[in-house]
Amino acid sequence: DLLQPEWLVKYMGTLSVEHALECMHHLMRTNMRANLQVIVQIAREYSEQLTPEKLIALFENYKSFEGLFYYLGAVANNTEDPEVHFKYIEAATKVGNFAEVERITREDNFYEPTQVKDFLKQARLPDQRPLINVCDRFDMVDELTQYLYNNNMIKYIELYVTKVNPMKTPQVAGALLDADCGEDFVRTLILSVRGMCPAEALVEACEHRNRLKLLRPWLEARVNEGVQEPAVHNALMKIYVDMNNKPEEHLAENIYYDSKVVGEYCEKRDPHLAFTVYKRGQCDQELIDLTNKHGLFKQQARYLVERQDLEIWEKVLTNENKYKRELVDQVVQTALPETKSADVVSTTVKAFITADLPNELIELLDKIVLHGTSDEFRNNKNLQNLLLLTAIKADKERVMDYINRLNNYDAPDIANIAVGSELYEEALVIFKKHGFHVEAAKVLIEYIAAIDRAVDFADKVNEPEVWTMLGKAQLTGGMVKEAIASYIKADDASEYMNVIDATPEADAYAELCAFLQMARKKVKESHIDSTLLYAFAKCENYVALEEFISSPNVAQIQGIGDKCYNEGMYEAAKVLFTNISNWSRLASCLIHLQEFQQAVDAARKANSAKTWKEVNAACVEAEEFRLAQICAMYIIVNPDELEGLIATYEALGHFDEVIKLMESGLNLERAHMGIFTELGILYAKYRPDKLMEHIKLFWSKLNIRKLLFSCESGHHWEELVFLYTHYDEYDNACLTMINHPADAWEHVKFKETIAKVTNSEIFYKSINFYIEYSPGQLVDMLSVVLQNLDHVRVTNQLRRQGQLFLGKEYLLKVQPENIKEVNDALYELYVDDEDHEALAKGIDMFSNFDQIEMAKRCEAHELLQFRRIAAKLYMNNERYAQSIELSKGDEDWFTAIKTTADSGKQELAEQLLHFFVEQRNKACFASTLYMCYELLRPDVVMEVAWRNGLMDYAMPYMVQSMRHLTTKVDALEKANEKHEHKEEVQKKQAEEAAVMGYADPTMGAYNGNALTVYGANMGGGAPGMMPQPQYGMGGGMGMGGGMGMGGGMGMGGGM
Repeated sequence: DLLQPEWLVKYMGTLSVEHALECMHHLMRTNMRANLQVIVQIAREYSEQLTPEKLIALFENYKSFEGLFYYLGAVANNTEDPEVHFKYIEAATKVGNFAEVERITREDNFYEPTQVKDFLKQARLPDQRPLINVCDRFDMVDELTQYLYNNNMIKYIELYVTKVNPMKTPQVAGALLDADCGEDFVRTLILSVRGMCPAEALVEACEHRNRLKLLRPWLEARVNEGVQEPAVHNALMKIYVDMNNKPEEHLAENIYYDSKVVGEYCEKRDPHLAFTVYKRGQCDQELIDLTNKHGLFKQQARYLVERQDLEIWEKVLTNENKYKRELVDQVVQTALPETKSADVVSTTVKAFITADLPNELIELLDKIVLHGTSDEFRNNKNLQNLLLLTAIKADKERVMDYINRLNNYDAPDIANIAVGSELYEEALVIFKKHGFHVEAAKVLIEYIAAIDRAVDFADKVNEPEVWTMLGKAQLTGGMVKEAIASYIKADDASEYMNVIDATPEADAYAELCAFLQMARKKVKESHIDSTLLYAFAKCENYVALEEFISSPNVAQIQGIGDKCYNEGMYEAAKVLFTNISNWSRLASCLIHLQEFQQAVDAARKANSAKTWKEVNAACVEAEEFRLAQICAMYIIVNPDELEGLIATYEALGHFDEVIKLMESGLNLERAHMGIFTELGILYAKYRPDKLMEHIKLFWSKLNIRKLLFSCESGHHWEELVFLYTHYDEYDNACLTMINHPADAWEHVKFKETIAKVTNSEIFYKSINFYIEYSPGQLVDMLSVVLQNLDHVRVTNQLRRQGQLFLGKEYLLKVQPENIKEVNDALYELYVDDEDHEALAKGIDMFSNFDQIEMAKRCEAHELLQFRRIAAKLYMNNERYAQSIELSKGDEDWFTAIKTTADSGKQELAEQLLHFFVEQRNKACFASTLYMCYELLRPDVVMEVAWRNGLMDYAMPYMVQSMRHLTTKVDALEKANEKHEHKEEVQKKQAEEAAVMGYADPTMGAYNGNALTVYGANMGGGAPGMMPQPQYGMGGGMGMGGGMGMGGGMGMGGGM
């Protein structure tokens, strides 16, 4: 009572799964009735965490189906677990909530149907609707019916088929019959459903169990209602047949049953009834199988004759049918003689023809058609056709006799069939007899292949169609002239294309002219007029040709003219091109006719570059240079055509003529760059003596790039340099002069050009060139490009070639830039020239060089001045020992002493001092003591002087040393006194501060209530003051520090 349900539910959410379940078990054990509601709330709230399996086990453990029902009712809609849904159905059943059981079985989709079905059967609910729902939804109707029937729940069976699902009535009826239920109940049940159940399934269920008769009332009721479903009528007819209740009458009157189904049913009971049914439904294959099986060949023959279906005839008259002979006998003996219809006979005969039974047919038809008494059969066209067809196929010798005796048949069809059977003469007789002249001619031409007989036949009938057919055959056979004559007689121009195509091979252009003149009257076709033109040309009938083109026509004169031109008929082409004013093509014709002056006139009218080129080429080839130049003047003004024109002259070797032509072109008003350029190229090839003059006069009008190639390939180097220079290609100009100096190089010109070069590599190539070709002018050339050179590279280049001396002036000019390589090279030259003054001056002014290497070179030199320079270089590079040794070797004592003093090394000073003692050089000994005073130790000096009797020379040094020591001691005493005074003052201030309670005497007034923190701010001063020394601050023992606060012990140092 102390715990609120809401708090308890929230508290359970804080527990682990095991602890929560243990608490729920405790609540169930303690007071399940009172705690059930809160337990259900907990289960609903934490179902996912606690899992439905464990919660279901909890409720089942205490048989609390009410709690389980409420819990699962809340979570069942959120899960698809079949076990959860089953437990919900089980719990609802246990608590007696049958309405919920009925709903969940009807609507739920996730329970296991077999499990639920078995449970509901065991539960034996007072209301079986849940079980009906499960079995109906999951197709377990047979088991449902057995269960309800065995438990005497008949009303639920009626309820199911009438209210729930009438469509399952066939399954229910079948299950009841299997359970030996009475037919009266089943019949009553079916009648109660009326038309709502499916007839076909119901009939199948009852027929399968041999209880079809019980459906008679229901079937008759359906028929009375006007139902036309075949299954209903099939079943009813089967019942009538079994009951022998006027089956013939019912089978004849009913139009809704399925003949195949009922006929198959009747076969085992009465074959004659089955024949009637099959005949009624035209079940051909079933009827044939029935009559073959029971030997009813007469009925089969009559049916087939009346049926008039060739496909069925084909099936029964095959060799695979072992009853064919019996059937044929009945057809010939019974079925055909009984019939009065010619169409029936005709169909049967066609079937026999198809089945290849000619002998029987011939005798039958001969009797009916030729010897029969019925005029209907004697004059029947179909029968006469069939008789002829059968004779053609079976007895060819009798065909001609039948053709002469019969008149009412389809002549074209029979004749064509005769042709197909290779009875060509018979076909010819049929066509002639019935006036089909074209077809007769076709037989003569195509099948009998008698062209002579065809010609006679054509003369006899004199029909255009026959002549046309004959013409086609003659044309196909290569008789072109005869074919053209036939077409002319037929006055038929339809085949003009084939005639035109065949004419060239037969060379029948004269005949073709006549044919095409006839064709022009019928067909206005460009191809006809064009071909007629061509035929006149082939016949060289130029008069007719001119008359034709002067009259109205639709000929393609241009195309025919081109064709005549291509075939060499230039006279005809000349006439045609003149007519259409095609001056360019006319000019071409005149060229071939060697009429060059007229060709030039035509070209002038055409005014086409192509025509001018063509006429020009012909005139050049014929060496008509005056006419050729006239043409060329119109060509060279077009830059695109210029090269081709020149190539024409060059190919024939007329170099002078083309040069004259181009020189004449310079004065044209439309002279362009190409003329000047091509003339330059021609000069380069054939007149090099004129090339330079031409270039200098017209360089601004030249295509320099194009002319460059010609000059280069012709090795005209001077001209090439000139062009490069004016084309602003100074790099190539310099390279050309370098590569071909004999022809192209001039120093002044080279200097002017190289100053404009952009490729720096050319500078260095020029250096090599000048060293080899004109070394005296190298410096002059370098002075022009001085600002653009890499002086290091130039120096290295001169050094590699061993020509540094050539560039000495150049090196002097660039030395102010203080470049190491330049300085090295220049100083080497000084050494080689023994110019020590210049070397010494240069070393002082420009120090960027390899000093050690230079020192080594000078050190080995025989002149003293160079060795002194070496000593100086060693000193400058702090190699004092080497410098001193070198000075000592040259006995340059001053330099040795000064170098030692400058070195600042005690060892070198003492060594030099000992050296002078050994040399007994007292003056230098004294000088060393003076100049190296700071480096020498007094004890060493005193010892050396005393040992060697030089105390007099050492006395000035000793006096100075004592004075220096005395001055230093005095300064230290003053500093110590000052320091001690300062310590006393600080100690006194510290004592006063301790008495006042302050750690720092610089702080303000004393506050008695303040908390004193010892050690705080010790060693430091007030803000703005310098911090005082502390432990670990300012060093330990030594200078500037000491032990303790504020100072140290001793004189300026620590212990």
